Amino acid sequence: MANQQVAGPETLGEAMNKTELFFENNGRKITYILLALIALGAAVYGYRVLVTLPRAEKAAEMIAEAQHRFEAENPDFELALAGDANGAGFLDVVEQYGSTPSGNLAKHYAGICYLRQGDLENAAAYLAKYSPVKGLPGALINAQNYGLQGDVAVERGDYAAAVKFFEKAVKAADNNLTAPMYLRKAGLAEQAQGNAKGAEAFYQRILTSYPASMEAREAEKLLGTVK
Repeated sequence: MANQQVAGPETLGEAMNKTELFFENNGRKITYILLALIALGAAVYGYRVLVTLPRAEKAAEMIAEAQHRFEAENPDFELALAGDANGAGFLDVVEQYGSTPSGNLAKHYAGICYLRQGDLENAAAYLAKYSPVKGLPGALINAQNYGLQGDVAVERGDYAAAVKFFEKAVKAADNNLTAPMYLRKAGLAEQAQGNAKGAEAFYQRILTSYPASMEAREAEKLLGTVK
């Protein structure tokens, strides 16, 4: 058998020499790549400063106009939804700036407007388009959105779906103000579909987890209707 020379481990010096040789042979290519990456980073930053932020600001201005009409003493939900020559509506914000935070919120408001007008199909569609956001104020809106989707499901007679939405609403904002309210709605939805045990569980949860809430006294009364 022929003698074979066993190669030893590559030394640090040999590895460094190979690295230097690689850079000598490919230095221009590497420079081009680095310049491209720097340009890309600058483009991303520039896009944020020159495009993203101005779009977000414009969307915020537009949604403020629609919110003013939505929150008026005598709200005009159609006007808040569609807008007119004097101001934008939520649908305008969604169409032009749907990817911005205000555009996302406008989807939620549009769903509410449609619900107030009795248009369950569009109400469900726009409420579902809203993407949950982080933070305490966002959590409350997230909970409201799930709760409203639950209301739409109730209106449609889909009580099983309603229960799931109300449970999501509780999870989205677990506090003494909104959570027991959605638990009560979930219990009522369970009762509506003939599930007495499910309803009892939700009412009991109010008494156990939120005994100081306004819904606690109501929960005691409701428990009497399912036992």
